[in-house]
Amino acid sequence: MTEQRRPGRPRSEAARRAILDAAMRELEEHGYAALTVQGIAARAGVGKQTIYRWWQSKADVVLDALIDMADTHIAVPDRGSLPEDLMAFLKATFDQRGRRPVLIGLMAQALLDPAFARAFRDRFLASRRAAMRKILERAATRGEVAPDIDPETVIDVVYGVLWYRLMLNHAPLDETASSQISDLLLRGITRDR
Repeated sequence: MTEQRRPGRPRSEAARRAILDAAMRELEEHGYAALTVQGIAARAGVGKQTIYRWWQSKADVVLDALIDMADTHIAVPDRGSLPEDLMAFLKATFDQRGRRPVLIGLMAQALLDPAFARAFRDRFLASRRAAMRKILERAATRGEVAPDIDPETVIDVVYGVLWYRLMLNHAPLDETASSQISDLLLRGITRDR
């Protein structure tokens, strides 16, 4: 199925990239509450009308920037074993590098706006869950995961920790946390448990 072209001029990939990069830099420097379409446009060197032609709101721009960043920086590893795949994936997932304001800003927007919540869930959260599910399915095929394990619960544990720590900021999301969660999961889901 091909995507229908929207009316107006086609997107310039260079302008799109500049807008997404500008949105992430503005967020990292000023936070979600202070983010404006005008600020993104100024930093990207485009007019506000260009942004509004392609996105409905600042949340939609940030969502696309976040999806692009996740697709680029959080690969689904295939190193041949669940321990190695899980550790690599969790390390990349928990490595926030200043993205906390982006994620909590989008979650806050999702709590306030049901339409955006659907887009956030369907376009971003579902893709992150699918990446983790792929790791678990490959491990199950290799016989590494106990047959009574529900992968959706395992995925909830991983992202539950991630979002809880992001929202409350009570403990770090770092390599130590990813290692601890990986070890905990492996003790609970592998055939040898």
